Amino acid sequence: MLVERDVNRKIARSAAAKREFMRKTGHPNGWSGHVVDHVIPLKRGGSDSPANMQWQTVEEAKAKDKWE
Repeated sequence: MLVERDVNRKIARSAAAKREFMRKTGHPNGWSGHVVDHVIPLKRGGSDSPANMQWQTVEEAKAKDKWE
């Protein structure tokens, strides 16, 4: 499956979707020690929408990135 990429060859993401997720979860300016993560990774066909996003601790994100 081909994934849409930006001009720098990174997977294209929606900043608006991320802002909406952050606002809806009560952390419009971010959450210290956490990152926004895609439940189903974009490179595996997950959508770049708030419904596919979750808060994850930095430690959890690093561990998940190792097996993705």
